[in-house]
Amino acid sequence: MTEPAALGREIFLCRELSWLNFNSRVLDEAGCPANPLLERLKFIAIFSSNLDEFFMVRVAGLRQLVQVGEDQPDPAGLRPSEQLALLHRKIKRLLRRQSQYLQKMLLPELEQYGVRLTKPSELPAAARDNLKIFFNQQVLPVLTPIAVDPSHPFPMLNSGAIEIAVSLESPELSGTVFAFVEVPEGLPRFIEIPEQEPQKQTFVLLEDLIMDNLQSLFAGCRIREFFPFRITRDMDFAMEEEGVEDLLHTIERSLLQRRRREPIRLEKPGNLRGELADWLNEQFQLAPQFRYAVSGPLHLKQFFELAGKVRRPELLEAPWPGLVPAALNQPGSMFKLIGEAWPVMLAVPFHKFEPVIRLLEEAANDPQVLAIKQTLYRVSGNSPVVRALQRAAENGKQVTVIVELKARFDEGNNIIWARRLEESGAHVVYGISGLKIHCKALLIVRREEGLIRRYVHLATGNYNDKTAALYTDLGIFSCDPLLCSDVANLFNVMTGYSAPFGEWQKIAAAPFDLRRKFIALIDREARLSTAENPGRIIAKMNGLVDAEIIRHLYAAAYAGVKIDLIVRGICCLKPGVGTENIRVISIVDRYLEHSRIFYFRNNGNAEYYLSSADWMVRNLDRRIELLFPIEDARLQRILMDVLKIQLNDHEKARRLLGNGNYTRLLPPKHTASRSQYNTYQYFKALAQNESHSPLTELKVFTSDDKTGEE
Repeated sequence: MTEPAALGREIFLCRELSWLNFNSRVLDEAGCPANPLLERLKFIAIFSSNLDEFFMVRVAGLRQLVQVGEDQPDPAGLRPSEQLALLHRKIKRLLRRQSQYLQKMLLPELEQYGVRLTKPSELPAAARDNLKIFFNQQVLPVLTPIAVDPSHPFPMLNSGAIEIAVSLESPELSGTVFAFVEVPEGLPRFIEIPEQEPQKQTFVLLEDLIMDNLQSLFAGCRIREFFPFRITRDMDFAMEEEGVEDLLHTIERSLLQRRRREPIRLEKPGNLRGELADWLNEQFQLAPQFRYAVSGPLHLKQFFELAGKVRRPELLEAPWPGLVPAALNQPGSMFKLIGEAWPVMLAVPFHKFEPVIRLLEEAANDPQVLAIKQTLYRVSGNSPVVRALQRAAENGKQVTVIVELKARFDEGNNIIWARRLEESGAHVVYGISGLKIHCKALLIVRREEGLIRRYVHLATGNYNDKTAALYTDLGIFSCDPLLCSDVANLFNVMTGYSAPFGEWQKIAAAPFDLRRKFIALIDREARLSTAENPGRIIAKMNGLVDAEIIRHLYAAAYAGVKIDLIVRGICCLKPGVGTENIRVISIVDRYLEHSRIFYFRNNGNAEYYLSSADWMVRNLDRRIELLFPIEDARLQRILMDVLKIQLNDHEKARRLLGNGNYTRLLPPKHTASRSQYNTYQYFKALAQNESHSPLTELKVFTSDDKTGEE
C-alpha cells in the first residue's frame, strides 16, 4: 500500500483558485437559460456576496502573509504572492463575464417583460420632476457630504458601502477640493417610478438619483467630476485569546475596530481618467492587483432587492412546499412521536424546519422537562429558537446555551441574542478559548414515569430558521440512550472542565478524535479492498482542504478503493493522478448544498455518518465538531438513495478535471437528472409512506450506475 506521507504536491490544487472556481460555478447559474430570469439575477447577487467575503478574508489573509514575509508555498506549490497574481487575473475574467450576463442578457430580458432599470436623465420630464420631489423629501435629509481639505482629514469610509467621490471648486478655497457622499444603505437601492400600465415597472438606482442632484449638496460650488466607488476592507483578523478574561467584551471591541481595517479592494467605474480618479488612487495606495474597473452598477449583492420588487412571479421558480416526515406529521407530543419512531430524519429545506421549533416550544412549556442544552452558531435576526429558549428559562427550566461569538460576520447578532438569553435566566457559555464551537446539537432532559429520559437533535446545519429554507441539511431526532449519553458528555466538555472522553460510545468529536476516526475509516477501506471486492467511499461535504486526508484518500485509491466525492465548494484534491478511482463532482443549484454525509462500504457491513465537519484543517483541529452514526437500516437506505440521486445528476453537477477546472453544462431546460428536484420528489413520496424507499418509483438513475453498496 502506498504510504500517504510519500505523496507530494502533484495531488493538490490551490485552495484559493479552487474557491474561485466554485464561485465561477455560481456565476454559471446566472447564465443558465434553464433557470427562471429572476433566479438568474439572484445568482448574480450571490456571486458578488461571495466575492466580497473572499476579499475580506482570503485575499486579505494572503496579502498579510506577503507583507510580513511569510511567502511559503501551499501544498500545491504556489506562494501567496503567486496566488495573488493568479487570483487577480481570474477575478477580472469573472467580473467581465458577470457584467456580460447582467448587461447583455438579464437586464435586456427583464425589459422584454416590462421591467426597466434606467437613469433619471432618461425619464420623461414629469417623472423626473416627481423624482426630484422624492429626492428632496426622502433622500436629501439623510445625506451628509464630507469634505476633504486641510481642516477636514480623509474620512474613515465604511467597508462595502457605495460612496460618491466629488471634485469641485469652492469660492472659499483655491484650487480643486474633494468630498464624499455615502449612499445610505438604510434607504432602498432600487427606487420604483410610477407607471401608467400596471404590468410595467421602472427603477432608478439610488446613487444615480443622488448624482443627478449633487448640486443640492454643494450650493455655491462648481462640480467638476464625480463617480461612485466602493472599498472593501480587510476583515481577516485573528484574535489573541490567551489571557482574555472577558471574551464578550473583547469581541465587541474587535467589531468596533473592523471599520478601521486597511482597504483590500477598490472598485470604481471602468475607463476613468482624470484628476479625481488619480487623487482617489493616491489616497488608498492600493497596488493595481487590488483595484478593479467595474462595468455597470457596483455592489451587485443588492440586486436581491430588485429581484424581490419585480412583480412577475412567473419569472421565479415555482415553490417546493416544505414537507413533514410521516412520523412527525400527526398531532400529539413531539416527545411521544420521537419516542415511538426514533430515529427520525429531517432533511431541510425539503422538510420544514418547524419540527425543531415545535420540539423546543413544547419543551419550554412542558413541566416534565428539566433541562435544555443547545449549541448556537448562527441564528436568524428574529429567531424562534432563541425565543423558545428564553421562555424555557423564564419557566424555570435549566437552560444552557453555547453561543459561538466567533462565528464570522455574525458576531454582533450573536452578542445580542446571548445577552437576551442571559436576561431570561439561561446559562450562556461564550465558546471555548482557541476553538470555535461548530457542532449542531440539542439535548433535552425530561422526567418520564419517575425516570430520566433524554432526547437529542443532531444536525449538519445551524439552528437558523431562515437558512433552513435555503441550505440543504440533514438531522435526526433520537432518544438512543448511548447517543444521548455521548452528547451529554460532550456538553460537559464544552461547558466545564470535564476532560474529553478517550472513547465515545457512538460519536467522534473534533479536535479530540475526529481526525483519527476519519483516517481510520479511510485506511480500513484500503486495507479491506481487493480486486474482486474493491472498497467503496462516498463522501459529501462543503470543502475538502486537509492535506493529510487527501493523502490518505489517494493511498486508498491506489489500493483499489472506488471513491466518489461530492464537494460543493473548495476541493484541493486533484483527480486523475495515477488512478481513475477518484471522482469529484460539485452541485450548485437552487439550494446551497450544505449537508455532510459519509459512507464506507466496510466489506459489506456498511457504515453511514452525518457530521457538522468538512474535511478541512479548521474543522478537524480548531473547532468542536461532531460526527454521529446512522445505524438504522431505513435511514441508511435513505442516505444511499440521496447520494445516488446526486451522483447521477448530469445537469447541475460539474465534474472536477485534473487541471482544476470543472465541466460546464448549461442546458436550455431542466432535465430529468436534476438532483435537488429529484430529492424533493423523493422525500415527498417518502413522506406519504415511510415503510419503504420510493427510489425505484422515481426512475432517475442510469442503467450503468454502480455505487458498490450492499
